[in-house]
Amino acid sequence: MNVYRKKTALITILFLILNCSIFSQDKELILGGKSGWPALSVMDGVTRGKGRYGHECIELATAARSVNDETDLFVSYENKSFVDLSNHYEIVSNSLFATTGAVMGHGAALSRGTSGGLVLKGKPDSVFGAQGNPGSFEIEFYLKPSIAGNGEVIFSWHSSRIVDDYVMYQLITATFTNNRLEWNFTNVFDGYKENNGELLLKSYSAVIPDGWTYHVISYDEESGLLEYKINGHTEALRYITDGGREGRTIFQPVLGLPSEIKICPEYTGCIDDFRIVRHLAGHSADCHDDVGTIVRDRYKVSGGRFETQPIATSAGALLKTIDVIENIPPQTEIRYYVRAGDNFFNWTDNSPEWIQVMPGEEIPEVRGRYFQIAAELFPDGGGMITPSVTKITVDYEEIPLPLPPFKLNAKAMDGAVNLTWSYSAGEGTGGYYIYYGSRPGEYLGRDADQGPSPIKVDNITSFRLTGLKNGAIYYFAVSTYSEIDEHISGSLSNEAYARPGKK
Repeated sequence: MNVYRKKTALITILFLILNCSIFSQDKELILGGKSGWPALSVMDGVTRGKGRYGHECIELATAARSVNDETDLFVSYENKSFVDLSNHYEIVSNSLFATTGAVMGHGAALSRGTSGGLVLKGKPDSVFGAQGNPGSFEIEFYLKPSIAGNGEVIFSWHSSRIVDDYVMYQLITATFTNNRLEWNFTNVFDGYKENNGELLLKSYSAVIPDGWTYHVISYDEESGLLEYKINGHTEALRYITDGGREGRTIFQPVLGLPSEIKICPEYTGCIDDFRIVRHLAGHSADCHDDVGTIVRDRYKVSGGRFETQPIATSAGALLKTIDVIENIPPQTEIRYYVRAGDNFFNWTDNSPEWIQVMPGEEIPEVRGRYFQIAAELFPDGGGMITPSVTKITVDYEEIPLPLPPFKLNAKAMDGAVNLTWSYSAGEGTGGYYIYYGSRPGEYLGRDADQGPSPIKVDNITSFRLTGLKNGAIYYFAVSTYSEIDEHISGSLSNEAYARPGKK
């Protein structure tokens, strides 16, 4: 009776061991959280930020201007960097400080009084690094002054040019006067002689301290219109023509000797996204109607998207659920998607099909050797608030790798070796791979008539390799491949050896 019980217990233990190996295993994949986010295959309109519990998150990237062929200067102040992203200007000196609380992105610049600001020298291919007519242009930036005091200077350029053997001094400045920003273009427009060549555009709206405002000064060479806007609303305009009206002879701008430009040389407050472009960017389409709002949406209302890299499983997986740690402010939204397949090399943007899933709910039949997770993030209707994803936990069932044969035997023959092994105890066996070579653990053989190592065979338990060298020793191992995919192969069996020869 005791012998029977011992045998029964042993059989039960063996069954449990095999059961754990044969059937699907529950697994969990964590993206984000304490370990941060891995490299993503798609990051369209999103960036990495700080999310829940201080962990890294994925959130919408601000709709800051990008650099293109028409960008003459762009200083974004991101990542504590004070460089021209267009590479048309070099930094001469900088006394601005990096700060957070930006209106666009995560970084802005802080100016403290008469420190000198950011000084840049233009290269020959830049607006202020060359002489002559710059054509149409725009200067744009965000401001958050602390006091907007009289005499504070946001932008300054001083130069000169020779006209009829006479040195004519030029300047372009933007200066605060009674809480209003005033632009001064002196001797910049060729042929303009009113007020001794001095042309002023001053905002009628006061710039309120401690709030962000968006400023654009633009010149259109086709109409001669010089226009100043704050938050998308026209504050002042002049037609630089011989009659001050549209349709008359235009006085074009002509810049003299290349000279440095200064950003915030005498100013207390913050500045963000300073940019010069060589055309009219058409900002009216980006403006809000409400006075006092920021002119451009901070986030694109079309949202952004990210996708993980294809995630490999050992033999195939069945996705079960996803759980997320996220932040979804009012009016914002996040949508999640999954897809799977057996070979990601032929995947396209839409094949396999993306399936939308809800966090915490069971995922419909989605299985494969590889799977991907994607998410779309949408801001509020005003484009000012972003949702964020701090962590995604994916629960899935994984098919284990095929088990190897329990025992491999090798018997030497004349120029051949007979191999025998027991069937794999696992389910879903498609066949076996036979590995052979001339050194232990190195299966790089090429002598056999059946081909180089490894040799693929059907679901059998014996095989003869011929064409081997008599007197040479060979080492062998066998692995099982899955009936799902012949490329899914398990671990190797025990190693066997044999030395062929005539008997």
